[in-house]
Amino acid sequence: MVGKINGTGVALVTPFRNHGTIDFTSLGKLIEHVIAGDVDFIVALGTTSEAATMSKDERVAAMDYIVETVDGRVPIIMGVGGNNTQGVIDTIKSTAFDGIDGILSVAPYYNKPQQKGIYYHFKNIAAASPVPVIIYNVPGRTSSNISAELTLRLANEFSNIIAVKEASGDLVQVMDIIQHKPAGFKVFSGDDALTFPMMMLGGEGVISVVANAYPKEFSMMVRESEKGNKNRARILHYSLLQFIHAIFEDGNPSGIKAALEVMGLCSNNLRLPLVKVNKGTFNKIQSMIEKYKAPAF
Repeated sequence: MVGKINGTGVALVTPFRNHGTIDFTSLGKLIEHVIAGDVDFIVALGTTSEAATMSKDERVAAMDYIVETVDGRVPIIMGVGGNNTQGVIDTIKSTAFDGIDGILSVAPYYNKPQQKGIYYHFKNIAAASPVPVIIYNVPGRTSSNISAELTLRLANEFSNIIAVKEASGDLVQVMDIIQHKPAGFKVFSGDDALTFPMMMLGGEGVISVVANAYPKEFSMMVRESEKGNKNRARILHYSLLQFIHAIFEDGNPSGIKAALEVMGLCSNNLRLPLVKVNKGTFNKIQSMIEKYKAPAF
């Protein structure tokens, strides 16, 4: 299964109804939309899913539904992260991993650990996890960067730490990891706008937000990059770049949920403290969707 986790992963949105409960009907529609769009794997309960605002029972119910609906058609990665190492381990140990092919675990946030603390955090997660682990570096959210040196140490010392989702925005750091990583360890972009340049530098794919809306086009861009078709990949990259900027203008997943409402895939409902994008941003997103035409090759 490790070899199957590559290419385009989609950080799946969790649709909510007006009264706040999970909209499983729309979740099913969204799953079919991204699979039909040829994404390579699905990431559930990540940041984009608003898992931080969901109860334990809701997270279990969402995972059960996603596993049942996907039915083995693509690999599924489950988000399991936190700033309490033992709490993350307890969640892993209480999870039935049938149909779940790996976990995505974000760097500890808020308490700002040293690199040594981050090392032991992931060392213990790797020891506890019965499935492969993707570490997630997003210092803009966590305030604790996983250095290139530490990422490489984790990659070399723990065979079930198979990849990093790199969202530091630091292409020098990304290059250091790509240049020195062990064979088989993968570097995924955690930033849609930087996926094309990261792949040109040797990255293996992306865990994407925009692929909720445009799975076919974004997956095609990643595949053309993998094939070395730089010109086609670049055209696809630029065809979506301004839309990518727009959906992140007022935060994630507020922007992508606005887009999905315009596309008729789910309602634009979020849980506090997140709120809907402002009217100007919504109009911009709507206009882009109405005008968008995928490049024809």
